[in-house]
Amino acid sequence: MAGFAVTTEAAEYDEIGIWSEVKLAIIKKYASAYTAILDKNRREKISSLRWHYIDAYAGPGMHLSKTTKTIVEGSPLIALNTVPAFSHYHFIDSNAKRAAQLREIAGPRKDVHIYDKDCNDILINEVFPRAKFEDYQRALCLLDPYNINLKWEVIETAGSMGSVEVFLNFMIMDINRNALRKNRDLAIQSKIDQLTRLWGDASWEDAAFSSEGRLFEDPQKVPNAKFEAAFRERLKTKAGFKYVSPPLPMKTKTNSVIYYLYFASQKPVASGIVDQIFGTYRKRQGL
Repeated sequence: MAGFAVTTEAAEYDEIGIWSEVKLAIIKKYASAYTAILDKNRREKISSLRWHYIDAYAGPGMHLSKTTKTIVEGSPLIALNTVPAFSHYHFIDSNAKRAAQLREIAGPRKDVHIYDKDCNDILINEVFPRAKFEDYQRALCLLDPYNINLKWEVIETAGSMGSVEVFLNFMIMDINRNALRKNRDLAIQSKIDQLTRLWGDASWEDAAFSSEGRLFEDPQKVPNAKFEAAFRERLKTKAGFKYVSPPLPMKTKTNSVIYYLYFASQKPVASGIVDQIFGTYRKRQGL
């Protein structure tokens, strides 16, 4: 593994499935294209242009592959090893042990900022303000929550800034199991509350359930594709992203969708690049 690595024997690794490895491969491909474009713009057009990498749920920096049983670079290491380099790196993880491991990975670098607090507050109050469009700052932000505890205000703030591009993990399996159960009396209230915070309000119920053709009966849950389409439309109309690529479904070996990976941007070029990358993996899935 070139570049940065953890040397301690006490290093912590999460075990990840093939879908997570696909996600990391996508991040790696796009990150190199992203920094290459901005570096060219800085050299040819705007000398003060700078770009940030923001990882809201950074994890320990490295993972253990369930498939190969080998160590896999996590998104922080991918970002740190990206060439051309990012101008600044922001790694956030509320787990103090993981944050400490990230500090060891980065070493005493002034361009790396590590936070061991709730990303919902840190992003809005500390990180996003460093990436203002009018200051010639740009950002690539990975929102890959461990569960559905991300707040809509984070997404909406990113969309309103005009300078932030976002990869977003929409955890449909967690949502289905805990918030959108067919028997709604069995839904977990804490997960319902989380979904409301993620969606921004309770209008997710109108998107998730349909009573068409079922008079006097409980509403019927809509298919995953219809529900994700409603969230994608929300990213455009409510969060203000001009371009939101059709998400890539991340699936288990049994073909169940674990989550949808969205990409949202203000730039058609960025969306076009991601559409091509997503397209490669859609073909592998037979989509």
